[in-house]
Amino acid sequence: MKTETRLPISVCIIAGAEAHRIRRTLDSVSAWTSEIIVVINAEVADATEQICLEAGAKVYREPWKGHISQVNSAAAKATQEWLFGLDADEVVTAELRDDLCALFAGGARPDSEAYSVPRLNLYCGRWLRHGDWYPDRKTRLWRRGAAQWGGKNPHYKLITSGPVVKLRGGLEHYSMDDLEHHVRKALSYGTLFAKQYPEDGVRISLFGLWLRPTWRFIRGYFVRLGFLDGWQGFAVAKLIAFETFIRYAKVREIQHSKSSVIRGNSLT
Repeated sequence: MKTETRLPISVCIIAGAEAHRIRRTLDSVSAWTSEIIVVINAEVADATEQICLEAGAKVYREPWKGHISQVNSAAAKATQEWLFGLDADEVVTAELRDDLCALFAGGARPDSEAYSVPRLNLYCGRWLRHGDWYPDRKTRLWRRGAAQWGGKNPHYKLITSGPVVKLRGGLEHYSMDDLEHHVRKALSYGTLFAKQYPEDGVRISLFGLWLRPTWRFIRGYFVRLGFLDGWQGFAVAKLIAFETFIRYAKVREIQHSKSSVIRGNSLT
């Protein structure tokens, strides 16, 4: 495709201190999209903003409001008819770029309101093609007004008003630097999940605390063939199970603390 051919798409990105990897993300979209919006956390002090400006992006600094509010803020600033959500550690492949160009070929208007793409994850030197992280399909392209980011922090997802069409081309995801990074992320996500757990009276039983992570490992490693991804596939299945355990153990801890306070107050 010609580099001057630009699609009516606003790429929307949120970023923290991403100077070490955001350039390849921007390079994968800067030549063929009409607009790049980047919302950077207000406290970021590395070269992220400079790199984004050099790539032609419109950069906004905002206090961190949580993942869902932050991505919705980026989307609200877009001016094009179509929006594409992209993380600072993702790269649009040439195949996906070509799929998107085909959607708009000759000035055509895509038939659907939203499109999803598969995501290929790089983990400790290996591209994972099995388990819970593949095809890891995400809805990322949507017509303005046809969708909004929702879900539960930090795992935001696009809530659409109509059917979603699957595209063949996908994203490359450079998420985890190493095992230590994955463990830190699992702990922080578990804490965030527990703080947001609905106050609807649902309690996590001891059996559930055992069953949920056990099933996540069995599903990812055996049912979804994670064992075909070598030791990396085993590590991902184990750490997903660990994150699941941390999530619900922290919920149970919070519930136990509240019960103890209530009992204590009833005795006074």
